[in-house]
Amino acid sequence: MTQTLLSELTTAAVGGPAGNYVEARTEAEIIDAVRSADAAGDKILIIGGGSNLLVSDDGYPGTVLKIASEGFTVNSEDSCGGVSVVVQAGHNWDALVEYSVLHAWSGLEALSGIPGATGATPVQNVGAYGADVSQTIAAVRTWDRERNAVQTFTNSELKFGYRDSILKQTTVEGSPRYVVLTVEFQLPLGRMSAPIRYAELARVLGVEAGKRAYSNDVRREVLRLRASKGMVLDAADRDTYSTGSFFTNPIVPADLASTLPDNAPKYPAGDDGLVKLSAAWLIDQAGFGKGFGLEDSSVSGGRASLSTKHTLAITNRGSATAADMVAIAREVRSGVVERFGIELHPEPLLIGVSL
Repeated sequence: MTQTLLSELTTAAVGGPAGNYVEARTEAEIIDAVRSADAAGDKILIIGGGSNLLVSDDGYPGTVLKIASEGFTVNSEDSCGGVSVVVQAGHNWDALVEYSVLHAWSGLEALSGIPGATGATPVQNVGAYGADVSQTIAAVRTWDRERNAVQTFTNSELKFGYRDSILKQTTVEGSPRYVVLTVEFQLPLGRMSAPIRYAELARVLGVEAGKRAYSNDVRREVLRLRASKGMVLDAADRDTYSTGSFFTNPIVPADLASTLPDNAPKYPAGDDGLVKLSAAWLIDQAGFGKGFGLEDSSVSGGRASLSTKHTLAITNRGSATAADMVAIAREVRSGVVERFGIELHPEPLLIGVSL
């Protein structure tokens, strides 16, 4: 019997064999697979696009469920309420964004080029360039494994936070209580984007922050910016063999933020005096530049490194193991703690490995 390797299912291209591999192409197949695994007492690891997982070289001993449901349904479309679109969990995220831009559905354009499946986006409250999916998600339909029933969450019930949601909070080692079936988005109609909140993106678009631009222009520039940082999948570019941003931007008390140099990027993070910092800046200023791990190969033998384009991504240079990538992450995290007293936290799910 041929075993399925997690390295074949993840964008980091590392990870050992799946104990049991199941691919589900419909909602009914997803529910059946989950119920069968639960009845057998199997642990479950859910995989969509595999872009937010770092799995142990030992693999996953339970059931690996690949969500492969595709398609979407437009429930309503009018000039006042906009468009309501219900998307299958396995539908390619960027394909949805591209379709939305081409059909003048506004609100997703700044999230162009993010790899993975649509069902994963509410779990992490996926975001980039000043936007995140919490701004457009109306509801998420899930299978509740504890109640053995379908459970639908409204936007407020999802308890969205920075790279966080109730779906993530109830997931243990990649095994969720709530398995996403469909995601409903409510999008305004129009050729113009949502307000541009990210300074770098506003600059390249030639607009002031907070203003709008044509959505197709936003998509084009976001794809260009992401590609320049190795954040658009490209089989020929080793910098894209990663989990994307490995660390989240830390949110810290104002007194800790005040200990950083004046030129450190700092952004207000709520009404309670918290400050969001740039993980990329902290990593770079702690002495870990682009490509760390290549020339100084003592950490991972040069098999893994920080991206040569962006210090936030840990990349597989061609023969890396999960252990190699974790070794780079540990070195970087400990260095940032030593330099600034700030602990970075991983953004991807770590399955069978830890920092």
